[in-house]
Amino acid sequence: MWAIDVKNLRKDFRVQQNREGLGGALRDLFKREYKTITAVNEINFQIPRGEICGYIGENGAGKSTTIKMLTGILVPTSGELRVNGLVPYKDREAFVKGIGVVFGQRSQLWWDIGVIESFRLLKRVYRVDEQDFRKRLDELVDRLQLADILNRPVRKLSLGQRMRCELAASLLHNPSILFLDEPTIGLDVMVKAEIRDFLKSMNQRYETTILLTTHDLQDIEALCSRVVMLDDGNIIYDGGLEDLKTRWGRGKEIVLQLSQKAEPDFLSRLTMDLGVEWSMENELVAHIWVPFGRTNVSEVLGRVVGAVEIDDIRIIETQTDDIVREIYKAGHASADHAELAAGGKPSMPQAKPSEQAKLQASEPDKDLAAVKGSDGP
Repeated sequence: MWAIDVKNLRKDFRVQQNREGLGGALRDLFKREYKTITAVNEINFQIPRGEICGYIGENGAGKSTTIKMLTGILVPTSGELRVNGLVPYKDREAFVKGIGVVFGQRSQLWWDIGVIESFRLLKRVYRVDEQDFRKRLDELVDRLQLADILNRPVRKLSLGQRMRCELAASLLHNPSILFLDEPTIGLDVMVKAEIRDFLKSMNQRYETTILLTTHDLQDIEALCSRVVMLDDGNIIYDGGLEDLKTRWGRGKEIVLQLSQKAEPDFLSRLTMDLGVEWSMENELVAHIWVPFGRTNVSEVLGRVVGAVEIDDIRIIETQTDDIVREIYKAGHASADHAELAAGGKPSMPQAKPSEQAKLQASEPDKDLAAVKGSDGP
């Protein structure tokens, strides 16, 4: 049985169209106009037990709407979904006992009472046995370093401290599935690393299934064996990270620090039949652009190393966040959706070395299932 099984899942929202001006406001009083927005468009995916899956996409792509349907907060317009074998919006009480949810911009902790009191309230909500609760709490406090803040009111915690407490709260009842919606938003590098290490160890120890949505692709690379990419409500990619790099990656760049000056024409002739492209940064630094699918780095280096004296070699790979950003920037997500759905391979234009250098230098860029719902996308 799949931990998460989604078939033709769709969610439409009916949104009022407000007309401009006083006259428009008066007309809206008597006759309102609406339009339908499709936030999730008949998507299909399955997640086996024990897998950590990244769920990524631009703002408004439909990630949080999907999570809210999977956690029972929203009712789908059409389609089927089962989580732990249950239909989330129908089997609410039995369903929420098997899931944990962390929304980076929402809290399940009570703002004005101590953290430990929130934990005890959640123990009663989930009807956790006292002995199991104590054992689980001790482990979480130790792993997440919460001992010094257990009696502090939530409103007096830093963002990093609160997120560690949110994680502990979502795991007190030992759920088999954990939904994380941007859990590291706004956190510093150290806290992010601690949370990643904790999630990885929990998955390995308890085989907890984790569905993670985030804009920080370093979270995806550190945790996920698989990524599902969403664009405008449609799944445009579902597979491993390495396959993503192979399918949509532009290639690799080799940077050579030469011992002595070499003529560009001589260097180009060394690899003439390999489909690579040379450029000179200066007299002693050469760049070789190696597109995916043409040849491999070892063959290029085999031709070059024996012919010129080299002091240093550096190989630059396109990072995952660069690939994803370029996909959306170029608009290939929408253009390639139909081809990907049919199992095809999208066509990405090959970047020149100068473009690749710019790419490398550039900066990378909700709610709780058991409590309040939401009506918007």
